[in-house]
This record gives sequence, C-alpha cells and structure tokens, in this order.
Amino acid sequence: MTAEAPDVVELLRELIRFDTTNPPGDETACVEHVRGLLHAAGIESRILARADGRPNLIARLEGRGEAPPLLLYGHVDVVTTVGQQWTHPPFDADVADGMVWGRGALDMKSGVAMIVHAFIRAHAEGPPPGDLVLAVLSDEENGGDFGARFLVEEHAELFEGIRHALGEFGGATVHFGGRSFYPIQVAEKQICWLRGVVRGPGGHAAIGVRGSAMGKLGVVLAKLDRRKLPIHVTPAARAWIEGMADALPRPQQLLLRSLLDPRLAETTFRVARTEQLRPIERALRNTVTATIVRGGEKINVIPSGVELEIDGRSLPGFGPEELMREVRAAAGPDLELELIRHDPGPADPDLSYLPTLSAILRELDPDAVPVPMLQIGVTDGRFFSRIGIQTYGYLPLRLPKGFEFVKLVHAADERVPADAVRFGAEAVSRAIERYRA
Repeated sequence: MTAEAPDVVELLRELIRFDTTNPPGDETACVEHVRGLLHAAGIESRILARADGRPNLIARLEGRGEAPPLLLYGHVDVVTTVGQQWTHPPFDADVADGMVWGRGALDMKSGVAMIVHAFIRAHAEGPPPGDLVLAVLSDEENGGDFGARFLVEEHAELFEGIRHALGEFGGATVHFGGRSFYPIQVAEKQICWLRGVVRGPGGHAAIGVRGSAMGKLGVVLAKLDRRKLPIHVTPAARAWIEGMADALPRPQQLLLRSLLDPRLAETTFRVARTEQLRPIERALRNTVTATIVRGGEKINVIPSGVELEIDGRSLPGFGPEELMREVRAAAGPDLELELIRHDPGPADPDLSYLPTLSAILRELDPDAVPVPMLQIGVTDGRFFSRIGIQTYGYLPLRLPKGFEFVKLVHAADERVPADAVRFGAEAVSRAIERYRA
C-alpha cells in the first residue's frame, strides 16, 4: 500500500458511519466523502444524479494504452436495521474480535472500500494498463433505478469501450468438503416480479360463502410453498458445479455431479439436506416467493378478489413467459398472473477474464479453489450487461471456517474480518494491473 492510498479498513469504517439506509438512501454525504478522498489524491470526479439526494460518482484514470478500459463499481446504500438487535451499533463501525461491525460491512461497503482503495493506489503507482473507471452508485438495494440503471440509460457514453467490470457479488471463501472455494460471480438470475389475483364470490362475512378468494389463496400459497419449479442446468451453473466437483473426493464429487442430471438432482436435494447446497439448488431453478398480500377493506365483507405480489427470479436464458408457465403449473388454475417488472440479463457469460482473477486468488491463498458462480439474486451487473459489459463478482474475502457470510448479509451483527478486507483490496489491485482482455 502506498502512502497516498487510504488504509482500506479505516476507509470501510468511515463509509459505515454514513447512514445510507435505502429507502430513502440519501447517499449524498457518503458519496461526497469518497469524492473528497479522490480529490485529495489528485483525482477529479463527476457527480451525476436522476434525483436530489441520489448521487452517483464517476472518475476515470488514463491508462498506458495496453488494455481496454476496466470498470470498478459498487453501491453505498444499505438495507434497513429496523427491528434488529445489534451487539454493536450498526453505524458506529466498531472493531471487535478482529472484525469491523456495522451495516454494510459485507453488503457492500467493504467492496466499495476495496475498489476505492485500489483506484487511488493505481493512480499513485502510475498509469494502469488501460483506462480505469470508478463508479460509486446509489440505490442498488431498492432496484437501482437512481443508480446503475440511470447511468446506463442516460450516460452510456461514459462506459464506451468497456468489456469487463469488477463489482459485487463474489470472491468470498466458502468452506465445503474440506476445501476453500472462492466462487466468482459470472452470471446472475433475472428479476421477474409478478402480480397474481385470486378470485371468488364476495358476500357478508356473517353468512359466509364457499370457494372464497381467501380460501383459494390459502391453497395457492401452500402449493407455491410446497411445490418446487423444475430443474434447469444453465451453462453458468454447470461450470460452478463441475468446478467444485473436480476439487473434491469421489463421494462428494458424485453427489455434486448428480445435480447436473435433473432426474437425479431432485433425489439428491431431498436426501442430502444441507444448507451448503441450498444456493446451488436455487441456481438450478426458476424461483418464486410470495411476499405481499392485499385483500379486503372491511372486516365484515368477504372480498371477491385478493392480490398477491410474487418475487420471481428467472434463470439466464429464461423469459417471463417460461417462469409464469411454471408458476401456473405449480399453483393451479385459480391464480391469474401478470408481469410487473422484468430486468433481463445475458444468457451466457463471458469468462475470458476469469483465469486471471482465479490465478490471483491462488497466489494470495495457496488453498484457494476459484470457481465461477451463478448469483441467485441480482446486482447492478444486470444493467451494465445491457451495454455489453460483463461483470465479475470479485470483491474477495478470505474468511475463516465457521464464518456465516450468507446469514450475516442484511442481518443483525453484520461484520467482516479486517484481514479479509485487506486481502480483497490486494486482490483487486493485482486484477487491475494484470488486466489485458
């Protein structure tokens, strides 16, 4: 680390102390803090916003002309802490037990600290191989409309010539079968939000009716909870599973490879009930989760219709109609469906930068087994993909055994090992210097 680059752990703590809970977001003070750090290092930046209080920062370093431009991006908004009981206050950024505690420690102010640190370091140490673009974004946690989507739709010229980006979500250690895997996100599911309506006869609640919308809704919800949608093996999921299987002993290898056959996979998931397989299972199915129910306006009136909102996530290469067809088959004829939002993404990932990123992880951790990963959620990468940019979820964290990364994201007592953040900052810096595409 050079004197000009801020200590990445202290930078993380500074970012956590800004309450950027979204909604409402209000990322201005946090983004301006990053802008001040860049200015102090001699780097100019721009602020672009679709609405007041929702800024996005863009900065660009001129490279040596040996590589195409590379994008680093991350969001500074975080999810709510309402109703959660924290050991340390969520916006104090306390350091305890070797950990930095606070909202955003994992998702994703640690990642923003890494890329800002690496960006300033690249400036201090001399021009990078190609132009380096930094984007510090708003609003990812509430759909990205004021952040990445706004930039892609209204300022796409800022990203001209960029093929690859480093962003969330990937590179954190997953301990499985005695090996240390580092899943690097190369693809993600697509948002496919649905509205459903269940109808039935209305009437007076004291008299009652048969086949009410409320009664039918209960059946529909039970079916959606109990019946899983079919298994589909996409190229990204296959690469993930095969990469893990190749590194494991034969019994575990056979278990993972069984997931590549939809006929065997159902049995495997039913018999091998382990939380470690849960993300892989959801990466092999289109998924739906009922989240909002609206129905009835008066306690003594039976509603003739009940509305249901469903968080649907479709696999790469699958459109809304395919998802809705599977949902109808699972829920039965009483559920009417319509699409309310679809954020598409590419069907197949570009893996050309993956070998370099994997080699860096093996250098920094000799036990590392890097593998490509299909993200079961969504990131701002879906917007950048619309202008031809492949995102690699590469904000590495070397995590100890027993550290429950998935359970801590968006939860109380979110925290990250300080040494893991330093590990990631070094990995990102090496990735910048070795980028050639």
